[in-house]
Amino acid sequence: MRLKKISLFSLLICWLLASQVVMAKTDITDIRVWPSPDGTRVVFDLNATDNQPVAYKIFTLDNPKRLVLDINNAVLKTRIDHFDAVTWLQTPMINLRSGVRDKEHLRLVFDLHTDVYSKAFTLAPSGSYGQRLVIEVASQTSKPRTPATAPNIALLDKPVAPAAIPTSKPVTTPTIRQVALTNFTVAIDAGHGGEDPGASGPTGIREKNVVLAISRELKTLIDKQPGMRAYMVRDGDYYVGLRQRMVKARKAQADLFISIHADAFHRPSAHGASVFTLSDRGASSEAARWLAEQENRADLVGGVSLDDKDNMLASVLLDLSQTASSEASYTLGKAVLTNLGYFAHLHKPTVQQAGFMVLKSPDIPSILVETGFISNPQGERDLRHPAYQKKIASAILNGINAYLKKHPAPTHSPPSLNNPVVAKQ
Repeated sequence: MRLKKISLFSLLICWLLASQVVMAKTDITDIRVWPSPDGTRVVFDLNATDNQPVAYKIFTLDNPKRLVLDINNAVLKTRIDHFDAVTWLQTPMINLRSGVRDKEHLRLVFDLHTDVYSKAFTLAPSGSYGQRLVIEVASQTSKPRTPATAPNIALLDKPVAPAAIPTSKPVTTPTIRQVALTNFTVAIDAGHGGEDPGASGPTGIREKNVVLAISRELKTLIDKQPGMRAYMVRDGDYYVGLRQRMVKARKAQADLFISIHADAFHRPSAHGASVFTLSDRGASSEAARWLAEQENRADLVGGVSLDDKDNMLASVLLDLSQTASSEASYTLGKAVLTNLGYFAHLHKPTVQQAGFMVLKSPDIPSILVETGFISNPQGERDLRHPAYQKKIASAILNGINAYLKKHPAPTHSPPSLNNPVVAKQ
């Protein structure tokens, strides 16, 4: 009899727990739309009971074209009418509507102007963000709509008095190279972006805005150099995946890859600039990936496709390419670090190594520049000042020019049946 009572009690507890899960509600507290040239990311901030998993479904409908998101046991606690026509003009969507299904389930409907590819996933709490549901939408047509206008850093951050800029050593005007260049391409990767703000300074300055401003200054300087052009991996307030940044640089046939960031540390006393190249371990893991994945082997490494080579030959060719790229990256990094040191404090006096994903292209010399510690009060004041941003950009360009004196630029051949390398446009 006692055993029966215990069993009934256990069943009652299980029923109560199950009821709590079923009755768990999810509040949608905010919605953000991040247009980019490659697609649109829509982010829903969630406030789920006890951080329970969120049940959702995404699908498309025709006549008219719609993208539908169903979220079980959800309540919309934010406005959806604050997105204006200009916002939607930058996306495959026309507008957003909401409704309730079965008295408890939320349905969000995006009216579309074209067929789309879409996917949805959740993100765990991170930094200042809680749990999120993300939809990524890209048009199936190749014609983009009006490109997104990147936000002005001055509008995003609070204005402050100009900071005093160190003047211990003047930054020289970018030097004129002795070697003539033809279509030499530098990929500039402004870190973070969109839903990923990066680090924040004491007054709230966001890394993503600072590094984008520096990247644009660098692009302006590079585009003024004869025979040289800059390619912006990110030219607006949107996020690009880490591996996708490397892929975009390869598609642009970049000769150099420079990723620009601003460092942060829990102690505000940390300060100074650093330059990183890829570590040996990071290079080894990427080599294994290239040899294992067919889409990589079909790509070009140093102008040579690996897909028709046996494993031994492909491994040797990849190793040669990575070795040359590593040496060139170190030369470039050292030159950039030297020029930064003319006016900025250096956090580390030598080029550092790390396994950053964005540095893993096996045949493009790549560096990551930490322009300073945004978590340091003086560092934040310097980094947000336009004159200081220009100094950093000039130092990076001077480093590129110094690098080119030791590593002559490659000659880009026009396409032919005997040459698989596609000429730059």
